[in-house]
Amino acid sequence: MNFIENPTKLRGFEKNVKVEKISRRSILKGLGITGGFVLAAPVMSRQAFAYETGAGKMPHGVVVDPRVFVAVAPDGTVTIVAHRSEMGTGVRTSLPLIVAEEMEADWSRVKVQQAHGDEVKFGNQDTDGSRSTRHYLIPMRQIGASARTMLEQAAAKRWGVPATEVKAVNHEVVHSASGRKLGFGELAADAAKESVPSIEGLKLKDPKDFRYLTKGQIGIVDLHDITTGKAGYGADVRLPGMKYAVIARPPVTGGKLVSFDPAEAMKISGVEKVMQVRGWPWPSKFQPLGGVAVIARNTGAAIKGRDALKLVWDDGANGKYDSVAYRKELEEAARKPGLVVRSEGDADTALKGADKVIVGEYYIPHLAHVSMETPVAVADVKGDKAEIWAPVQSPGGTREDVAKTLGIPEQNVTVNVTLLGGGFGRKSKCDYALEAALLSKELGAPVKVQWTREDDIHNGFLHTVSVERIEAGLDKSGKVIAWRHRSVAPSIASTFAAGTVHQASFELGMGLVDMPFEIANISCENPEAAAHTRIGWFRSVSNIPRAFAVQSMVGELAQATGRDQKEMLLELIGSPRIIKLTSVKDLWNYGEPYDSYPIDTARLRKVVELVAEKGEWGRQVPKGHGLGIAVHRSFVSYIATIVEVAVDDKGKLSVPRVDTAIDCGTYVNPERIESQIEGAAIMGLSLAKYGEISFKDGKVEQKNFDDFQVVRIDESPLVTNVYIVPPGSDTPPSGVGEPGVPPFAPALMNAIFAATGKRIRALPIGKQLEA
Repeated sequence: MNFIENPTKLRGFEKNVKVEKISRRSILKGLGITGGFVLAAPVMSRQAFAYETGAGKMPHGVVVDPRVFVAVAPDGTVTIVAHRSEMGTGVRTSLPLIVAEEMEADWSRVKVQQAHGDEVKFGNQDTDGSRSTRHYLIPMRQIGASARTMLEQAAAKRWGVPATEVKAVNHEVVHSASGRKLGFGELAADAAKESVPSIEGLKLKDPKDFRYLTKGQIGIVDLHDITTGKAGYGADVRLPGMKYAVIARPPVTGGKLVSFDPAEAMKISGVEKVMQVRGWPWPSKFQPLGGVAVIARNTGAAIKGRDALKLVWDDGANGKYDSVAYRKELEEAARKPGLVVRSEGDADTALKGADKVIVGEYYIPHLAHVSMETPVAVADVKGDKAEIWAPVQSPGGTREDVAKTLGIPEQNVTVNVTLLGGGFGRKSKCDYALEAALLSKELGAPVKVQWTREDDIHNGFLHTVSVERIEAGLDKSGKVIAWRHRSVAPSIASTFAAGTVHQASFELGMGLVDMPFEIANISCENPEAAAHTRIGWFRSVSNIPRAFAVQSMVGELAQATGRDQKEMLLELIGSPRIIKLTSVKDLWNYGEPYDSYPIDTARLRKVVELVAEKGEWGRQVPKGHGLGIAVHRSFVSYIATIVEVAVDDKGKLSVPRVDTAIDCGTYVNPERIESQIEGAAIMGLSLAKYGEISFKDGKVEQKNFDDFQVVRIDESPLVTNVYIVPPGSDTPPSGVGEPGVPPFAPALMNAIFAATGKRIRALPIGKQLEA
């Protein structure tokens, strides 16, 4: 007599995995047969709150339907569905926690259930763009409030008292006048019969009454299983009769297979078959590159078999791609006029008439995601039905793409989401799941496709290479009167359409056209740049090169004018104001309405001032140490960072301390905010010190962590302090997962200059500091 008493575990997991799946059958069972409580509410097409977000404009929009997201069993267990993917951000905890808070559920009696890929049922499921909390804070609160109200109504009827006299408190409904209490489980059946309150009549909790939200006392629900090795990731999936596959893919993007000889591969013990994998001409969104698959009884045998293959490739048009030569092309393009994407005043004339012009040219190479878990997927295709198990950031999008690739109805595809061992944007692209589906269809058996680290680095979707050139004109008093910024980089749009040579509006809106400085004459330009490899979004995307360039230039201007870095930065930001970018066509604001999320320089100034205060800007540091500061708005949040660096006489760099202030509006779990900013400092340091993917003859030169390094624990910042700006009563939530990365590198470069007098304009740092 309960609803989902024994939730169906994801078939195929050998470990004790708490990732569960729900079905329409179990929901109906809860409503009709078992007497359990499944909330019923209409899908709300609008948000009834003081602000709006861009959630409704995302593919498939927002679904606010408690029948989908909440269930109460007769034993009092509350099951809340998480429809976003967990990759360390804590979203599988934060979104259900919002529901539990509003519902007055006892968190210790809540189970979290992972949604499968179905955007018709759950709404948009893309776990990227730092959108999950900012898009679902209010919908999740409304779902929880609906549950609470219906439980209260059920209790009031049973006692024969007005609903205004009862109140849900910590998993019970209480009638204070008589002292009577009923548990949620006892009310489940009656509450299921209650009509759903209108959205206009819903009463949300006063934030002062929150027990969980903003308190920082809740650890992530997966923490125990992750730390004890019980958590289930993509590679942990096992199915009866499953085959194991690795794929030899074209070493050059756009290359084609000419011929292959499987003879030696077939001699490897455990290898069962060698077969060609269908590929799509580049560019083709997330479709597989094609190649040759080795099918075996285990992954090790498959890898050995692939190593033994004799392959002949036609490298195609990108066979001459060379990073050194391409950098020169980008630099030449940056020194010439490009497509004007923002123009205010007359930058050309102002630069010509300036007393002094400071020029900075900044370079960032391609970067790879290298999440600790490489891409992996299991597929079981039978006839016109397919089931996928994979660590994907976009389960709904994966479902759609699998259906299109196999030519089967979308409703016949089930995508089960495992935990992600990191994502950073790579797992928004489902090519590895499509490969598994295609092989399973051909073999008539379940297939696991496992990518190696080398596959991940050689055949991924890289962060774009970029040259950013800034010219700043100063008058005789040292005031900046002109600013010209040329950004040259292959666009992510090139992954979707051939011939793309200009960056898309969403890339231009990441620190270029939305640059917040109060300067009379501004020109932002975008010269052409063609892509020669697959480009994809990467944690923080184009904000990384833009913040690096803009905030490094602030440091250069401070040095040129004999000013303090912080004071120079605040002068450039200028007066507190809402910036009106009327000269920008198609201004991209992270998909959010500008009225709700304007560029607010008061908030930008605030994080600079806060981090300067808390981080003790200007404090005395030992010889060889230096302080650097940087600020950046991204994903509609404001973040400022101070880095203290130490450089010894041999050029060895270390980071004793990092201080970061973040204004992310209304927030849910400060523990996760701190964790994300700490992780961003480590990632930012990795990218700055070591991050580079280079090409020679069209091929990636790096192979593994020996030549695409990440910082080890002994290199990580010794202390990372995080300061969260308290939100206003009506400040909407904004992003957290990505915004911590962009200001780190420029703060580090400004600190290095303060410590050594050396200005680094090209990343990675590599050996540039060696004596």
